[in-house]
Parts: sequence; structure tokens; C-alpha cells
Amino acid sequence: MARKTDASPSQGPERRVPMRDFSRSLPMSLLRAREAVMRQFRPSLRNHGLTEQQWRILRALAAIDSIEVTELARTAFLLGPSLSRILRDLDARQLIERRIDPADQRRSVVSISAKGLKLMAAVAPTSEAIYEAITKRYGARKLAELQEMLAALEQSLSGLEFAAGEGEPIDE
Repeated sequence: MARKTDASPSQGPERRVPMRDFSRSLPMSLLRAREAVMRQFRPSLRNHGLTEQQWRILRALAAIDSIEVTELARTAFLLGPSLSRILRDLDARQLIERRIDPADQRRSVVSISAKGLKLMAAVAPTSEAIYEAITKRYGARKLAELQEMLAALEQSLSGLEFAAGEGEPIDE
């Protein structure tokens, strides 16, 4: 009877690719950090009947008087179809107000409603307590440095577009 070797035939040839280890991938590191942070906030949002995306929209709207829907999608990093659904839900709950842009009848402008502001005021104490706990655990100085570094990374990458064809071809 033939003896099995350590190499499984299903593995085939060497499976390594000339890339950094998956655990050292910047996008994955950022996603893991985001997940660790959001895991702290999700229970509070759920208790107030909000999704992460709905909260993101309300936070963005609370910081301004009103905004055109396309600009809101860019500001909140949401795709248009997702934003449309979220705005429909927030509108049905009377958390936002929608109106037609007087300068361009094809465009819609949204703002947070008084009811939306009241909901935010109800969520705010828990949200701030979570921020305080994160700050206490991670350190105020390190958190400020992290936010500065992330802003610097974002700024340094703005305008950088690496498309397939500029280097090695990418097969997907």
C-alpha cells in the first residue's frame, strides 16, 4: 500500500503568490480595525432601531443644513441605490426631510428633521460613552495620532489611481 506524503494532491503546485501576507494587507487591517470599532457601537444603534448606514446618514445630515442627494452619497461613502433605500426608510420614519432643489427640479435635497435630531440626542450619550471607553483603553494621544495618520493617508492617496495596465496585468 502506498504511503501518503505531507503534500496533498489537491493542493497542486506551490500556492504562494508574490504578495505580502494576507494578514499584513492594508485593506484587511483597516477592515479589521473598523469591525473592532463598530462592534462597540452596533448594540446601541440596534437598541434605537438604526443600522450603521442610517446612523452614518443622520450623522452627516446633523453636521449641515441640507445637502443634495448625490453629494450625500459621496459624503457618507454609500452607493446611490443603497442611499435611495436608506433615505426612503428614514423618510418613512420622519427622521429626515426631503424637498426638490429649487435650482434644479431634477435634484433632491435632504436635511435632518426635528425627530431625527431628537433620536440623535437619545443615542449621543451612549455613543460618547463608547468613545470615552475606546479612548481610555487605547489612549487619547494614540487615538488622536491614529486619526491624524488616517487623514494623512487619505490625503496622500487622493488622486492616486493605479489601474490595470500600469504594472503587471491583473486577471480577475
